[in-house]
Amino acid sequence: MEKILVIGAAGQLGSELTKSLSDLYGGEQVIATDLNESARSKFDYCKFEVLDIMDKEAARKLVKSENVKQIYHLAAVLSATGEKNPLFAWDLNMDSLLFVLEIAKEFKLDKVYWPSSIAVFGPNTPKVNTPQYCVKEPNTVYGISKQAGERWCEYYFQKFNVDVRSLRYPGLIGYKSLPGGGTTDYAVDIYHKALAGEKFNCFLREDSYLPMMYMPDAIKATLDLMHAPTDTVKIRSSYNLSSMSFAPKEIYQSILKHIPDFQIEYKPDFRQAIADSWPDSIDDSHATKDWGWQPEYDLDKMTEDILKNLPNYKF
Repeated sequence: MEKILVIGAAGQLGSELTKSLSDLYGGEQVIATDLNESARSKFDYCKFEVLDIMDKEAARKLVKSENVKQIYHLAAVLSATGEKNPLFAWDLNMDSLLFVLEIAKEFKLDKVYWPSSIAVFGPNTPKVNTPQYCVKEPNTVYGISKQAGERWCEYYFQKFNVDVRSLRYPGLIGYKSLPGGGTTDYAVDIYHKALAGEKFNCFLREDSYLPMMYMPDAIKATLDLMHAPTDTVKIRSSYNLSSMSFAPKEIYQSILKHIPDFQIEYKPDFRQAIADSWPDSIDDSHATKDWGWQPEYDLDKMTEDILKNLPNYKF
């Protein structure tokens, strides 16, 4: 049987996407991989393999032996973490993508999914309703690697007919994994602190607007794109994707409706400069037009769902 390989399955996106893929196709069809053996316990519903994607021979053997036909390549060093070790972030983010694209070409895979990010934009990009096509001058190693990755994805599609698909995710918020080193992760951590009865120290200014998305919408968008007929996928670099935009003060006010004594303090750090270089809001009309994208969650609906479910979730 043809298999689906998820690389970097234990991360914030991977944990939930792998479960959705297993629910759709059956756990026996999905292979979750991660660098750490300790992640195995998360994937009792599907096959799990320890894999360092930089070990190219091990990855090739796995693809060949398991008859893998689709790869979801999610392994990456995120924005804030990447700034602490930029050369390592570049090597991992870039070399691993090029290797996956080469595997897709060699084994004639059906599809590859690779996530991009709003980090591809920069301080000279239009801030409001950032268009699909515009100036991109990222100033973080994460953003630079995502911008370069988009060009490689389109190149492999045009030159080698590799069916690679991608979304420029906004900040992703979910309750099923802990913050993972991204600039938008304040919007994950804030719910943990609110439920624990702790004051939240926010590393961004109260008025720092950023595009955000609740994880169920991110999973929906990813699967909608991957299930779209090939001729409807018009953009092979990466699609703009949007759901909601808010500032820390607004997510705080949304939480106050449920936890009235919650407190916040604003202590901007180096991540503020990263946030300032990103858009306030995104125009995703191409995704809507090409394959029917529509989000389901707004801020208050997301807050209600997280505060209801997070206390019962076991990490």
